[in-house]
Amino acid sequence: MNHTYGRGGALAYLAAYDVHHAKTFGRCEPRTGIAPFMALVDQVMTQEPYASAKRVFWIVDNGSSHRGKKAADRLTAAYPDAVLVHTPVHASWLNQVEIYFSVVQRKVVTPNDFTDLNEIADRLRAFEDRYNATAQPFQWKFTTSDLDDLLARLDRHTADHPEESSAAPAT
Repeated sequence: MNHTYGRGGALAYLAAYDVHHAKTFGRCEPRTGIAPFMALVDQVMTQEPYASAKRVFWIVDNGSSHRGKKAADRLTAAYPDAVLVHTPVHASWLNQVEIYFSVVQRKVVTPNDFTDLNEIADRLRAFEDRYNATAQPFQWKFTTSDLDDLLARLDRHTADHPEESSAAPAT
C-alpha cells in the first residue's frame, strides 16, 4: 500500500533577534529574498529603540538575500545607522538568531503535522509571542580565555603529533 503525501506548499520564517533583550521579531513570507529581508529590516528599524539608535548591528549569515557589499549598501541606504556584519562562511552558529531557529525547529516545527500554511504561520506567531514574554538573553559561557586555552592545547597537540595535523606535509 502506498501513502500519497500531498505537499501543501512552503513558508519562509524570517526573524531578527535582539541579543540584549532576548526579543524576537519574526515574519512569515511566501519565499525568501531581498524584499522579504528588507521588510524584516523595516519591521525592526521603524520602532524604538532601533529607530533612534546611533547604530544597529545586523549580524547575518551569507544567505543570498543579504550577502555581499550590495546588501550592505542597500541596508545603509535605507537606514544609515544600520551596519551589516557577515559571519564567516560556514559559521552561522556565531549568529544568535540561529539558536532561536534551533528552538523553533524543536518546539514548533517538529513534528511537521500541519494541515495548511496558515496553521504553521499561526503556530510560529504564537510561539514568538510566548518566547518574547518569557525569554532571557542567551548566556555565552565560552570566553576569550577559553578560546586561548583551546588554541594552545591544539598547538601543543599538533606539535606532539605532526602526523595527525592537516598541515603536515604529504608523504
